[in-house]
Amino acid sequence: MTAQPPSRPRVLVIAEAANPEWVSVPLVGWSLANALRQVADVHIVTQIRNREAILRAGLVEGRDFTAIDSEAIAKPLHRLAEVLRMGKGKGWTMTTAINALSYPYFERLAWQRFGDRIRGGEYDLVHRVTPLSPTVASPIAAKVAAAGVPFVLGPLNGGVPWPKGFDAERRREREWLSYLRGAYKLNPLRGRSLAAAAAILAGSRHTESEIPVRYRDKTIWLPENAIDPARFNKLAPQDLSGPLRACFIGRLVPYKGPDMVLDAIAPLAQAGRLVLDVIGDGPMRAGLQDQARQLGIEDAVTFHGNLPHQAVQDVAAQANLLTFPSIREFGGGVVLEAMALGVVPMVVDYAGPGELVTEATGFKIPIGPRDGIVADLRAALEGVLADPSVLPGIARAGRDRALRDFTWDAKARQIARVYAWILAGKPGVAPVPVP
Repeated sequence: MTAQPPSRPRVLVIAEAANPEWVSVPLVGWSLANALRQVADVHIVTQIRNREAILRAGLVEGRDFTAIDSEAIAKPLHRLAEVLRMGKGKGWTMTTAINALSYPYFERLAWQRFGDRIRGGEYDLVHRVTPLSPTVASPIAAKVAAAGVPFVLGPLNGGVPWPKGFDAERRREREWLSYLRGAYKLNPLRGRSLAAAAAILAGSRHTESEIPVRYRDKTIWLPENAIDPARFNKLAPQDLSGPLRACFIGRLVPYKGPDMVLDAIAPLAQAGRLVLDVIGDGPMRAGLQDQARQLGIEDAVTFHGNLPHQAVQDVAAQANLLTFPSIREFGGGVVLEAMALGVVPMVVDYAGPGELVTEATGFKIPIGPRDGIVADLRAALEGVLADPSVLPGIARAGRDRALRDFTWDAKARQIARVYAWILAGKPGVAPVPVP
């Protein structure tokens, strides 16, 4: 008979990037690792740069987490990545490539600290949460498996191909290395990591498709992003009495498409039927402000710049729609945040956002050339303006979906089902965490 899995497994969570005070991957790493503490006895292994923030969050060093000092390798390589990126906020593929070079040293130090304890049976599972990139292999995965302890990898996410027709945006993002990204599949350590894993969590359908077929039976789709209801706790009133209010939230960079939003709304804003709030900053801001003036819609568009989390929801919750035509979004956390606020997302049906939004919870614009996206986005907005009464129902459905399936606590419960499946000997097919 198969032994009954423990109700609260002992899990060593490796999260090199995990920081409650930062954004992007470090915030995802922290949010997931911390949420897993609700369903398992977790000890977090992270990088020294996150130590102070985790202490301020109330965790106890030694008992709840261990900070690994890998700065001897990480710091100089981080500086090199900053130089090679050729611009702040650009060249993310280069940053990932450099991280792939520095990360093995972190895991080497982590194994030195925890290898004997893993071999000694102190943990039921080892789960590597970050790095998220599937290009960064795990040097200790095979060692953990050899010790008889299941190793969980993921959520892995990234590498969504640039769609056709956006080479100019690709160059503006300094994504030269993305043309060679597929070379990571030749790394033999990647194959050993995937083979050693008891389960592989794929943060997107694209990443799932890149996992070799022989490992698909242990690959589980689990979107990387979730929301914290405490951070996004307001409710958009969906006021339909005045001009429709849209918002854009994100870095003002080419692939997120803020310029496409301005072009799409231009005739609607000129006619006084729609206004737009732009939340975020980046290298495109001055050009976008010029674009709004040239289109004659500067009075209908407000550029808020970067805002604290609380202020983001204060502005966003006044909107009816999130207009977010990003053409290369791995996760799409901002889409879930909008849904949690009762703001209806209007996204391009490609990669992360297209996987999070259903026909019942928002609007999806087909991927295509820039002019096609602009035209389809405008047509969708015109359709809503013709019958705005559809918005409150869609908003409720989106909010229900976000708060049911896409909170960090919900994600921890989903992963707990994966843990239980592994520790029960993986009976039947892998669980499907998200409907």
